[in-house]
Amino acid sequence: MTMRAPLFLSLLVACQMTSPNVSPLPIQDFGVTSSGQMAQVFTMDNGAGSVAKVSTYGATLVSWEHMGTDLVLGFDDASGYEGAGNPYFGCTTGRVCNRIAEGEFLLNDREYSLAVNNGPNHLHGGPGGLHQVHWGVQAFGRRHNGDAWVRFNYLSPDGEEGYPGNLDVMVEYTLTTEHVLRIAYEARTDQPTPVNLTHHSYFNLSGRDTILNHELEIVAEQYTPTDDVQIPTGELASVEGTPLDFRTSTAIGARIVQLVETPAAGYDHNYVLARPGIYALQRAASLRDPQSGRTLEVWTEDIGLQVYTGNWLGEVVGREGVVYPQYGGICLEAQHFPNSINEPSFPSIVLQPGEVYEKVTEYRLR
Repeated sequence: MTMRAPLFLSLLVACQMTSPNVSPLPIQDFGVTSSGQMAQVFTMDNGAGSVAKVSTYGATLVSWEHMGTDLVLGFDDASGYEGAGNPYFGCTTGRVCNRIAEGEFLLNDREYSLAVNNGPNHLHGGPGGLHQVHWGVQAFGRRHNGDAWVRFNYLSPDGEEGYPGNLDVMVEYTLTTEHVLRIAYEARTDQPTPVNLTHHSYFNLSGRDTILNHELEIVAEQYTPTDDVQIPTGELASVEGTPLDFRTSTAIGARIVQLVETPAAGYDHNYVLARPGIYALQRAASLRDPQSGRTLEVWTEDIGLQVYTGNWLGEVVGREGVVYPQYGGICLEAQHFPNSINEPSFPSIVLQPGEVYEKVTEYRLR
């Protein structure tokens, strides 16, 4: 994640001029929400066995099928994503993903109080965060190289969920012919405000059962320990000798029992990504399903990765009436560290007027 001068849009436009669209994308209605708005779904087919569908509701990835197997958990229509039982399936989360302690922070000598929705804490932008709003569609189509893409935008007004400033946010999904799902983020503000966006799909590479037999590798030697309500203490601790050590590919279920009685109830931890330079697109993790042989690599410009193993699933009725079991999916959320706005030892997430928040995360299917 970077904050720099507004260069990204000019580069994006130049790219579009050299790679114009050659065909539109199919669009379907996705259900009317309680506000009376019709959500829509755009289908991105890479012509090589992968089909991803993204919705205007929450700028959400609602499905990603590969060779007939859906690799992400989700609902049949917008009402499921709007419902109280939605555990953030496939959505864009923010303005600030993860937790902010007690929903409060101090910025430029002013105290701000946010909506609290996770025990005493603010989680994923609050109950009315970016995952629960309708996004506009800036552009979409298919380029000459076969890549399909959709760009969503949303203007979060000053004071929404307690955050300062009008925040103009863009999220662009691209499905490439090489089975890469690329997510590009961009945001601008007219007042200093914290910004930390991420993607929240629950992946299951077999499309059924749990992810406990999936093998996970994380390019991280440290993590951020948390207190009893999962707020980081400010310390960076080594993964060595702990059940959090995935430096070598290991089955997720091999040591998860050691975490069941902790506040996280399984894996729900932020990893400090090991990288020689911040903000370059680098591999952060690899997930492999030995049953299907599929591997999903996570590449990101960000410095942290929240790994969550669906510890609180088990009563969520999803697509086609399927009840997703506990550990039915894994979230691999590229991010800055949780509660960074209140922890001076962590890199800043404050976006200033005149700066551009930019970040790219890729999920590469092998």
